[in-house]
Amino acid sequence: MSSTPPSPLHLAVALDGTGWHPASWREPVARPRELFTAGYWADLVAEAERGLLDFVTIEDGLGPQSARFLEPDERTDQVRGRLDAVLVASRVAPLTRHIGVVPTVVATHTEPFHISKAIATLDYVSSGRAGLRVQITARPNEAAHFGRRTIDPIDAYDSPAALELVTELFDEAADYVEVVRRLWDSWEDDAEIRDAATGRFVDRDKLHYIDFEGRFFSVKGPSITPRPPQGQPLVTALAHQTIPYRLVARQADIGYVTPHDLEQARAIVAEIRAEQQAAGRADQTVHVFGDLVVLLDDTPAEAEARRDRLDTLAGEPYTSDARIFTGTAHQLADLLEELAEGGLTGFRLRPAVAGHDLPRISRDLVPELRRRHRFRDAYEADTLRGLLGLGRPTNRYAAAIA
Repeated sequence: MSSTPPSPLHLAVALDGTGWHPASWREPVARPRELFTAGYWADLVAEAERGLLDFVTIEDGLGPQSARFLEPDERTDQVRGRLDAVLVASRVAPLTRHIGVVPTVVATHTEPFHISKAIATLDYVSSGRAGLRVQITARPNEAAHFGRRTIDPIDAYDSPAALELVTELFDEAADYVEVVRRLWDSWEDDAEIRDAATGRFVDRDKLHYIDFEGRFFSVKGPSITPRPPQGQPLVTALAHQTIPYRLVARQADIGYVTPHDLEQARAIVAEIRAEQQAAGRADQTVHVFGDLVVLLDDTPAEAEARRDRLDTLAGEPYTSDARIFTGTAHQLADLLEELAEGGLTGFRLRPAVAGHDLPRISRDLVPELRRRHRFRDAYEADTLRGLLGLGRPTNRYAAAIA
């Protein structure tokens, strides 16, 4: 009796500057002088597409990067400064054909109306391959850039004051995503007539007010941008504990989580599925991806030596919220298969050095997973939702009228 073959895994990469290790910019392959050019980012995304990856995420923030917890630092020996992730995504998307492009959006200090049209535009620019990664910020210095609210400093995320603040910020993010999703639906798919002979460009009856009234936002709608090609671009979020798991369950299509072993993976997936049930979304597909920082080389010794060299340059050992994997593509494939037994449907890999580890993912890891029948041989869909096995959603306002 033959057993059921294991299902293919989904793979994404998280792009952050020259890589996730703080000393990555000092590696010969890092190209730090090109970091703020369109060509640099286009090359990274092209390399990811060469590996048939599902999508890339692009990091962003509302303040300079910092090695400190929730406050700025004065370091000058690490990469500081970013390009806007949504604008980078819109620049590189037309240069690719299949891979999804998912920029980070900080919900805490931006307006959902602006982001809804920015991501809808990205979906048009990419012909249906857009998503967003929604993020919060509890940094007081970032709140000071906007002057609309004050966020008090917190020492640790597990203090009562911090839990109250973080809960509020994630509740706000959930409402934020709800507004964005409603605005994407505020134009029906056939709202645009574009009939030059009759002089009718749009059917006003097929544009809808969303009339969102919540604790954090009051948004009338409709959007100024017609419904995106995917209907609903992908919503994704990174989550480390119950409060953000709840956001994933309520509003996301993909949650990125950080298990360090199979047991943790199983427990996290079970918690997200329970929260999904509580949110009334048990019948909807919500992917759970494991995040890993990766240093890949031909031998484990080479990878360890490279990590040691980078740590020495940085002046301290590198630590991360996610598990740090150091070894070969074969060993990483073993680990991904093991963690997938916990219910993870894919992985978002963070290259320690983008110029080194991203090609190792696309040229070494992907062929290894294909040999194991755990990854695609070719892109099988034209949209990001299609790549992830997600159907195109019905427009909520058209459905309500019908």
